[in-house]
Amino acid sequence: MYFKKIKFALLIFFISFVHSESILIKDATILDGKSNKPFIGNVLIEGDRISRVSESSLRGDIVIDASGKILTPGIIATDTELGIVEIGALSVTRDDSSDLYKIGFRIFDAFNYNSVLIPWNRSNGITSALTLPQNTDSPIGGLGSFFVLDSKLEISGSSDVVMIGRVGGRGDGSRAETYAIIEDLLEFASSLDQNDMLPRNISEIIDDSSIAKSMDLHPRDVKALYKLINNDLPLIMKANRASDLLKLIELKQKYNLNLIIMGAQEAGLVAEKISKNNIPLIINPINNIPGSFDELASNINLAGKLEKEGITLMFNAPRDHNYHLIRQGAGVAVAHGMSYAGALKALTSSPVEVFGLGNRGQIASGKIADLIIWDADPLEPSSMPEKVFLSGKDIDLTTRMSRLTERYTKNKNKPNGYRD
Repeated sequence: MYFKKIKFALLIFFISFVHSESILIKDATILDGKSNKPFIGNVLIEGDRISRVSESSLRGDIVIDASGKILTPGIIATDTELGIVEIGALSVTRDDSSDLYKIGFRIFDAFNYNSVLIPWNRSNGITSALTLPQNTDSPIGGLGSFFVLDSKLEISGSSDVVMIGRVGGRGDGSRAETYAIIEDLLEFASSLDQNDMLPRNISEIIDDSSIAKSMDLHPRDVKALYKLINNDLPLIMKANRASDLLKLIELKQKYNLNLIIMGAQEAGLVAEKISKNNIPLIINPINNIPGSFDELASNINLAGKLEKEGITLMFNAPRDHNYHLIRQGAGVAVAHGMSYAGALKALTSSPVEVFGLGNRGQIASGKIADLIIWDADPLEPSSMPEKVFLSGKDIDLTTRMSRLTERYTKNKNKPNGYRD
């Protein structure tokens, strides 16, 4: 019995020792997501956190020589369907829309940790993402969530961190009606107090509101509206036309909205007002020609101009599942006037600050160790991660695509069906 206890104690000690092994990334060129200049240094990971960052020597249990390599924080994509859409043309693989709910539709519980699109984007540098639903038939409505792309069954993330909305760019309905509905909804939300959110009161509140009744709102929708006005919930509004951007600024001021504008292709025409009102933007910096009548002022120099106005920027890419293309967009932005440090912040620390995503997005002591070692400049599309760390764990970069490549490029003397 005594020897069994000794063996058990040694086993526990061994397990604890293995799990507590520190990782030292040595002699990397560090782009930390906060400062403007790279530096050669060392990063020590203990558990899920960065414990030290230093230009002096450090010690770790596992040492990774990153000489000649670039180390950055993990990239955060701010406009994705990761985990809720697998194949857009197949409805059975889509969980991004609702037939019942409007403003309170949430996608968190539908997230598919096993989506093949997650390792694909992760192997290209995306370590976490905001996943957003489709726009509902309400001009504001639908709740997006934040997910760490670690492919774990026990989902790592935060639910309902942002609401979405849209004005312009539609073939049906009038802008005037859209804005009237938005204002009516915001007025209704502003009239609510915490007592109204009690189950016994909320149905009565809906019955007493003409806008709630006409839009057939449910208690879940009303609770989401209350959260928008009273809990400082970020609101991403998709809009491009300069006149729409000005109207959104007016609504932000009137209702004290935590507003982020996505698209904003004519933002250069009203950049001073956007900056004065401290409104972050999510843009695709590759756009250089109008995609619609709302984007007539599109310009590939937009990111650089907006940065000079002091506007916080983040990037998106067309929703074709390749969300890692925001790296290419960042590189294009740098090529057309944006600072390199500003472009990297748009991919890392800016989303954290704007959406309140916790201790991520920077290489600094105490931050969560979401890190990438790159073989070359991360803003070059041909560059690839050599290692990806999520919460301090070295992540396998195998994807379905890499497995297929391996399958069909080895054992060439066998028919395809017989290859492993």
